Order: sequence, then structure tokens, then C-alpha cells
Amino acid sequence: MNEKVNPQVEQEVARQVAILERGAVEILPKEELANKLRKSIQSGKPLKVKLGLDPTAPDIHIGHMVVVNKMRQFQELGHVVQIVIGDFTGRIGDPTDKSETRKQLSEEEVVANAKTYTEQLFKILDPAKTEVRYNSQWLAPLNFADVTRLAANMTVARMLERDDFSKRYTNGQPISLHEFFYPLMQGYDSVALESDVEMGGTDQTFNLLMGRQLQKEYNQEAQVIFTMPLLEGLDGVKKMSKSLGNYIGVDESATEIYGKAMSVPDELMVKYFELATNLSPDEVDQIAAGMENGTLHPRDMKMKLARTLVEMYQGKVAASEAEKQFITVFQQRDLPTDIPEVVLETSKLEEGSIWIVQLLTDLKLVPSNGEARRMIQGGGVRIDQEKVSDVQLRVVPQDGMVVQVGKRKFAKIKLG
Repeated sequence: MNEKVNPQVEQEVARQVAILERGAVEILPKEELANKLRKSIQSGKPLKVKLGLDPTAPDIHIGHMVVVNKMRQFQELGHVVQIVIGDFTGRIGDPTDKSETRKQLSEEEVVANAKTYTEQLFKILDPAKTEVRYNSQWLAPLNFADVTRLAANMTVARMLERDDFSKRYTNGQPISLHEFFYPLMQGYDSVALESDVEMGGTDQTFNLLMGRQLQKEYNQEAQVIFTMPLLEGLDGVKKMSKSLGNYIGVDESATEIYGKAMSVPDELMVKYFELATNLSPDEVDQIAAGMENGTLHPRDMKMKLARTLVEMYQGKVAASEAEKQFITVFQQRDLPTDIPEVVLETSKLEEGSIWIVQLLTDLKLVPSNGEARRMIQGGGVRIDQEKVSDVQLRVVPQDGMVVQVGKRKFAKIKLG
């Protein structure tokens, strides 16, 4: 006999599904999410929502936080987030999108990066509703028989279905055997934690489905897969990436976050509001409608985006100060009041002057001579607010001279 339908429960299930599916690329399978939510509401037992992170770098950017923002919504609905720090898998490195075997990290590197990750994640997540686990707790104790049993759940042919492995195999590029174990280990994390939902970017679909498959093999209820879109970077084209320089870092200064946000392409602003901020769906809808019908100016909305991002990661006071500085420097064309003073050794001068390229690198306004040349040729360098266009220019430095690179980097010279 069918159980009697409870209208209040069904209404709450529908409400939660509507909130959670917004912005997601795919929910696999969607009907199972509704079933899990129904059981959670009826039993009062929160869902366990997993995100695996390999601490392969010491800092993260707002592109990484797209998934984390969705997990915050799960928390607001009463569910528990499981952050799995891949201190064991991180020593191998996720082969996804990689054209060669990744360098294995040392234990010290993994531990240091993991500490930074959790500090940054808790700027968004509620620590009281977050479990932080390290997968070495259950992966390190596995013996060879356990690993053999785990590996028996996957064929080489299935592994080679992965686009990155397939390309490397076709091109004759080496694939180390241990790389095949990465998705198996990530999937086993879900078995160890009995996760109900696993989150990830669209590039993680293969790994996420592995957890679902392994849970079935270990006689567990299979997790639901939630994939979120990859956020384009400030260039508006490629995925946000630190290596491409098109990123906004979570731990960057308030002025840097604000200034970078102001360079987000107009056509991506609504996507940034929806995926990268904590604004409600209704607020995002109002912004989208206002920009569509012309009642909201893109510049004003860009300032709102910049202010919102700084508030999320640095607080309201920092957001207010960053906005004031932006208005002062870029709208009123004045110089900021807190330009760092940099000592320039007179021993580096030749007959009282210095090559402009060397000046920029010595002041640490650019990382290399090549970048200095590119900035000069692109019109991005000013001395005392006068644009510099000659890469061969020799500058006669003076105390108090202000050198500017781009929109946000300044240095005031002090001769030493």
C-alpha cells in the first residue's frame, strides 16, 4: 500500500529542489535528490553533502568557490557539508585536464596548503555545519588486498573513456598506473563517509560518478551527483585560472578584489552574481531584468558586484574603503592616499638615471622585463600621472615620484 502523501513535506521538497537546482549544470539523477530530501525532512536527519579538495596550491580563487556557494545553500537548508581534504590523493594529483603526469606533492606541502584552504572556505561555509576530514584516515590503512578489491570495480577500457587519458594514450604520452587509482580513491571517499550528495565542477563528472558506482558495489545507497558550471575568468573566455592570470583570489587585498571585479565583462556580470556571490535568487533576477531593460547601468551593477565580493571575503568596512579608493583613483582620477613607499638604491642609477623597464622590476610593480615591456607598449604605465610609451626611456628618479602600472599598482620612490 502506498504511503500517504504529506502536502507540507512535498511542498518543502519542492522548495529545496528549486533553490538547489538553480545554477547547477546537472543533477544525476534529479529524482533521487527529491527522494533523499524527502527522507531527510521526514526523519529530521540532514543530508551529507561532500566536496573533495586536493590542496595542490596554497590559495584559491572565486572560481573554486562556485561549488562552495552552492554548498552554503545546502547548509542554510539544514544539511551538513563534508569537506574532504585530499592529503592522500593530493600526493598523486588529479589527472583531469592534464596532458602529463603531475608532480607529486610532499606531505609538508599538502599540510600547509590544506590549512590555508580551510581558512578560506570558512569565509563562506558555516563551521558548525561543516565536517573537515582528511582522506588519509581511510586510504592509508588499506592493504594490498583492499586495493585489489577496489581496482576490480573498474576496467582499463572504462578509464580510457576519460578524455584526458584517451588523448594522452592516442598521442603516445605516458600515463602512470597510479593515475588510474585517483578516481577510485576519490570514489572510495564517498564510501568511507557514506555521502548522500557529491559536488563538483563539470570537469569532475567522471570522478563523481565513480563514487556513485563504488557505493553500489559496497552495498550503500548511491550518492546524487551535483555538477556546477566553470566560471570564466576576467578575460571572459577561458576558465578562471591563476596560471592564466584571469582570476580574483579569495585572499587578495580588498582593493585588488574590487578593482579586478570592475573589469568583469558586462555579459558575464549576471553569471558572476548568480555563481560567485551570496545574493538571493530574487536579487539576481532583479539585476538581470534591470540590465536587460536598461533600467540598471552596467557600471553601477559592476560596482555592486565588486562591493559584494569584497564584503564576502574581507568584510563591510574593507568593502567601503575599497570602493572609496576606487572612486578616488578611477572616477576622480586622483592618486590614492596610501601609496606604498619603495626605496630605490642610487647605486642602481647610471649617471643619475635608470632604464624604465628596470625601474618597474626594481619597484616590484611587474614580475619580469617582458611584462614591463608589454605594460608600457599597452599604455599601462604612468610616471607622476604622465603616460609612458617609450620602452627605451631613461628615467631620472626623484624622491616622491609616483610610478603606476595598470589600474591598481602604485609605488612612491624614496631614494636610498
